[in-house]
Amino acid sequence: MQITKQRCVVCLKALAAAFGLVLFDQITKLMVVENLKDQSPFVLLDGIFELRYLENRGAAFGIFQGWQFFFIISAVFITAIVVWLFWKIPLEPRFLPLQICAVLIFSGAWGNCIDRISLGYVVDFFYFVLIDFPIFNIADIYVTVAAFALVLLLFFYYKEEDFERILHHRKPGRGTD
Repeated sequence: MQITKQRCVVCLKALAAAFGLVLFDQITKLMVVENLKDQSPFVLLDGIFELRYLENRGAAFGIFQGWQFFFIISAVFITAIVVWLFWKIPLEPRFLPLQICAVLIFSGAWGNCIDRISLGYVVDFFYFVLIDFPIFNIADIYVTVAAFALVLLLFFYYKEEDFERILHHRKPGRGTD
């Protein structure tokens, strides 16, 4: 597949969207550090939801504490997959949801990776008190929403011929030759 002006424009738009999403994540974390670190939680809905500062040195639910190098390598790996996807995905409206999921996962991975590199931990702050759900942040939301959407897309939207088109650059309606 050759590099076209259209593919470059799509990649630049994806990069700009990812930059904006990561910037938003980092701004929210900065605001949390400035306003909640060493402070009592900010209660939004008593007994239900609050903003609470947490330094997370692990992954989801606090697992893999201290594995910072692993998480940084994971972000690089995710970057490679996203670049590969943007190279392979046909530039058609049908595949836009797949591109959006890739941008969200990339943004979430790098939003948290920036924290790991610069701070040695990830700043988390959303806390659902009612169900005692692990504290999370905006980048985590990007990854979770994208992963959920990706599962739905893979099971209910995309078909086998779509995967063939992505993996083998086949045109629509073309056989397996």
